Amino acid sequence: MKRTKIKDIFFNPVIDSEYTVCGWVKTRRSSKKVSFVEINDGSGPQNLQVVVDNALVEAETLKKITTGTAVRISGMVVKSVGIEQPIEMQARRIEILGEADAETYPLQKKAHSYEFLREIAHLRFRTGIFGSIFRIRSAIAFAIHKFFQERGFFYLHTPIITGADCEGAGAMFQVTTLPLNTVPMQNGKPDFGQDFFGKPTHLTVSGQLNAELAAMGLSEVYTFGPTFRAENSNTSRHLAEFWMIEPEMAFYELEENIQLAEDLLKYLLQYALQNCREDLEYLQKHVEDNDDLIETIQKVAEADFIRLEYTEAIEILKNSGVNFEFPVAWGCDLQSEHERYLVEKHFAKPVIVINYPKEIKAFYMRLNEDGKTVRAMDILFPGIGEIIGGSQREERYDKLLRRIHELGLPEAEYWWYLDTRKFGSVPHSGFGLGFERLLLFITGMSNIRDVIPFPRTPGNAEF
Repeated sequence: MKRTKIKDIFFNPVIDSEYTVCGWVKTRRSSKKVSFVEINDGSGPQNLQVVVDNALVEAETLKKITTGTAVRISGMVVKSVGIEQPIEMQARRIEILGEADAETYPLQKKAHSYEFLREIAHLRFRTGIFGSIFRIRSAIAFAIHKFFQERGFFYLHTPIITGADCEGAGAMFQVTTLPLNTVPMQNGKPDFGQDFFGKPTHLTVSGQLNAELAAMGLSEVYTFGPTFRAENSNTSRHLAEFWMIEPEMAFYELEENIQLAEDLLKYLLQYALQNCREDLEYLQKHVEDNDDLIETIQKVAEADFIRLEYTEAIEILKNSGVNFEFPVAWGCDLQSEHERYLVEKHFAKPVIVINYPKEIKAFYMRLNEDGKTVRAMDILFPGIGEIIGGSQREERYDKLLRRIHELGLPEAEYWWYLDTRKFGSVPHSGFGLGFERLLLFITGMSNIRDVIPFPRTPGNAEF
């Protein structure tokens, strides 16, 4: 008989009908005559309880049904006599697909710390919490494409390997095929002329610059892919490899850029509420301090986001009476504690901060008429801080070139970027949304390493 997913049985069960299911044993309770086996196949958060008449199953097979074992079971789905679940299966045939040694299988029926589960990331997909997290991740990834495709955007694949630093920050991973034990040298420096690409190359920190090039011919594009930062930052908010959503739009000024970003966030939150309800309810019930998860998502999805000038934000923070760890003054970059105060204490809703000092923002942001600020915008979320960063891009050749020189960036490496300002330049804008930070908010998890399957962090590239 063809396998049926457990989620589909719960969604539309035909009582007193026979089904075949496959999955992994979560628990088994036995008495002399009957065994109760709970299995899950990853299709949803609910386990299916299977009632096994011990007399119908060989004793050797029963012994092998331990936590972690993979099984195929055929039987009749009936209404459950217990209150724990609406239906259960009465087993008629059981096949062991893959045994799990009861002594060494690490996922026993007890609470495991998230730190421990990161050490066995190859198995944590089988837990209830991480099953829900990664089903939600899959759904929101689909929703991102759905949002942009419905609005006529084109999906662009930007390079992973690049010779340009988008941010000018230098925290990039080097890509090389040079032999590291005998690096060829020229004038006291590595001779990258002998390297694979004939020049220094890195893993990208952003697909933005390439997306801008495409927007200058396709009008509206978006990227959604992995990006990399070689920052030695061992915090619950940072990864060395993470995913970014980066739309770029020709003919958009800052206000239109802001509106698109707000629309995207609300769309994704509503999508989660409508399509991931069971998993959200599971996380709300089983993750500590997550009791109001669904209500929090709903409130943000329905809120009017506050528009706030950076200068005004600084005044609010200075007059707050709070003794921040990082002092507040005009020209400082907002820290997480500042962002969360604005969102969680002062306004109690998401905040969009605009028009930052040029000194703390990237070279490509459009200079305002005051000569001191740029047309930047950051969207701040409760519990997260900055979740989106973006700007109107500098479309004026002379001002962009001057900014590159001010920051000491190598003009020759940006010749192609500057070319777009020579040939039919137009106002254009874009932003970046950190996928994992969005998932932190949607799932209510507190550590970014728990919303990506295999986290890459300083000292850790396991799996």
